[in-house]
Amino acid sequence: MRYSRILSMVCAAAFAIALVATAADARVGGGRSSGSRGTNTYSAPPVTNTAPTSAAPMQRTVTPQPGATVGSPQTAGGGFFNRPGGMFGGGLLGGLAAGFIGAGLFGMLFGHGFMGGMGGFASIIGLLLQVGLVVIVARLIFMWWQRRNQPAYATPQQQGSPMLRDMFGGNNNSGGGASPNRGPSQPSDAVGIVPADYDAFERLLTEMQAAYSDEDIAKLRTLATPEMVSYFSEDLAANASEGLLNKVSNVKLAQGDLAEAWREGNTEYATVAMKISLVDQMIDRATGRVVQGDDRPEEVTEVWTFMRSRGGHWIVSAIQQS
Repeated sequence: MRYSRILSMVCAAAFAIALVATAADARVGGGRSSGSRGTNTYSAPPVTNTAPTSAAPMQRTVTPQPGATVGSPQTAGGGFFNRPGGMFGGGLLGGLAAGFIGAGLFGMLFGHGFMGGMGGFASIIGLLLQVGLVVIVARLIFMWWQRRNQPAYATPQQQGSPMLRDMFGGNNNSGGGASPNRGPSQPSDAVGIVPADYDAFERLLTEMQAAYSDEDIAKLRTLATPEMVSYFSEDLAANASEGLLNKVSNVKLAQGDLAEAWREGNTEYATVAMKISLVDQMIDRATGRVVQGDDRPEEVTEVWTFMRSRGGHWIVSAIQQS
């Protein structure tokens, strides 16, 4: 009876994980951190009032990690079980799944059956729980250490300038083109971002979501880097293979502020934290039935990086989750 209860708990946990996976964000970018930020790709953008916590590191990027070489462990696929496109994906879940099946295979090789009996199964569950606890504790310690060593970035109010969201369409208004009294330039703004740039950022936000919702790859090519378009194409192809269509509507910028802006040669970058209100739904292509999401708007906070050749038009080069 005790083993049956344990088995039920494990099945319930696996079902919950599956539900979390199916409820994952499906909007442009797939709710993941993707793209490139030039030499800052592997550096977390400064925190802001809109995104007070560090942005998630890149999960998909073509920018090689500093010191990495082709074929090194940093750029290797990670094996069938651990690579992002592998059977169980990457990270902790992939590692645990690989270990679980590995233990079962070893049990079969040594004549104990796939689970080695219920006692062996209970031992595996105990091991998984211990590993999970160790990972959780280690992650909490790392997050505490990271917060403790995070430099205190000055906010726009501390610099004496108005909140950037006031000129960047904050509070659901499209006031990006307004010309408020500007205070001193931000220390992290080496480009000199002006109200017209915030207009461009907000326009790119809405046009990107609309083009992604319409599966308009040609339009996306005019709005984002080839790298980002490749990720969008991959996500759209995955939806199509599952018979699904991602519809994003009622996109509004609720709040936004500049994290940093810098130059690398003739290329300019601007990273902006944005709190976005939108309706995100997955629809069955055959029946038109909504299989994920509803008509209620949800709010998400993301950190977008834009790039341009000096004097050119801004395009999206990265999207990170906050």
